Amino acid sequence: MKQQAYLSLEDIGVTFQTRKGPFTALQNVDLAIDKGQFVALIGHSGCGKSTLLNIIAGLVKPTRGVVLLDGDVIDRPGPDRAVIFQDHSLLPWLTVEENVRLAVDQTKKGASKAERREWVLHNLELVHMAHAATKRPGELSGGMKQRVGIARAVAMQPRVLLMDEPFGALDALTRASLQDAVMEIQAKLNNTVVMITHDVDEAVLLADRVVMMTNGPAATIGEDLAIDLARPRNRIEAAETPAYIHARQAVLHFLHQRYSNPFDKAA
Repeated sequence: MKQQAYLSLEDIGVTFQTRKGPFTALQNVDLAIDKGQFVALIGHSGCGKSTLLNIIAGLVKPTRGVVLLDGDVIDRPGPDRAVIFQDHSLLPWLTVEENVRLAVDQTKKGASKAERREWVLHNLELVHMAHAATKRPGELSGGMKQRVGIARAVAMQPRVLLMDEPFGALDALTRASLQDAVMEIQAKLNNTVVMITHDVDEAVLLADRVVMMTNGPAATIGEDLAIDLARPRNRIEAAETPAYIHARQAVLHFLHQRYSNPFDKAA
């Protein structure tokens, strides 16, 4: 008997009602993710990546199909799935420590105040932001704010960490630094991660699998590529390996040869 995947999306379909009639965003999506795997979702704009992520988060209900997490049906949001968006969403009137404590207070209600504070600082240490615990978001750079957002998410000890283009608004150097931070955190915590990205190199560097979406409407999974790179990964060394080069070329071929951007054709 086949073992049930830790996170399983089974025959997912999503149809939205619009003024012009029904619009099918996703169709026949099947995806099985093992515990501790890092999966990157990639595809052109409008292919339903964010819709798929929101279904896993419980923010969108599929028209058909089911999502199972460790055997439990997912049909609503919950603290077992933390979402990191491109916007850090920190409250500007609270300090870094207070922003992270908001999540900790919701998930560690049985802990003492001292235990909660210790846990907050522990997670700030993970992202190298404990030194800024008393600062407010307005005193931080964009990369530092996103580090705090990551700390807030992992402090919830979610079963699945969902990331929707978390580094898309950052400059290249800051982005690289945060990619390294995510790899470091995932190595320590062994999180199950699903991340949306438009960056091919980011997908290959961070993920165990790159799941490539076909163009919408009625988008589905076109290819599911395993990344054969040992961990821990060094970006400079990895980029020179045959496995990295092969994976990068395979993703680029899918995106630009098999499924070129439909907006380019329209232009």
